[in-house]
Amino acid sequence: MAHALPRVRIQHGVFDVSQEIAALQANDPRVGAVCTFLGTVRDRNLQGDVHAASVQSLELEHYPGMTEKSIEAMIDEAHRRFDILGARVVHRIGVLAPTEQVVLVVVASAHRGESFQACEFLMDYLKTQAPFWKKESTPTGAHWVDARVSDDAALARWGVQASNAS
Repeated sequence: MAHALPRVRIQHGVFDVSQEIAALQANDPRVGAVCTFLGTVRDRNLQGDVHAASVQSLELEHYPGMTEKSIEAMIDEAHRRFDILGARVVHRIGVLAPTEQVVLVVVASAHRGESFQACEFLMDYLKTQAPFWKKESTPTGAHWVDARVSDDAALARWGVQASNAS
């Protein structure tokens, strides 16, 4: 795999999913599977089985440098745990509206099982451990969003303890 492009990118603007896949695949004949996860902004924040107020926008902030380093470390861990050839994470910051792209995880491997597992592992990590802060704006005001207990549980199944668990 070509490592000329960064494995982690944090940006304001939209990204092109097909370009990101092509960059990871890089005409590598060993790649037999590419798994992608594309996360978008929902128009509602689900709290358990109850719908909260409509989400008008989602604002994401991060610590430059620290965020990339944290995600790089988790990609390294994915390489240790799974037989993958490469992984990329693109995450947006700033104010985003419902239906807009938020995050892309792309994983390449020789076989689909490893790609699926590594992609899910990376997403479970991103949801709870990556240093992003999310603020939702609703008709009743804006509030910071905490990680959900279900997200912490998803990470725990990989043997990783969520550091934000209370």
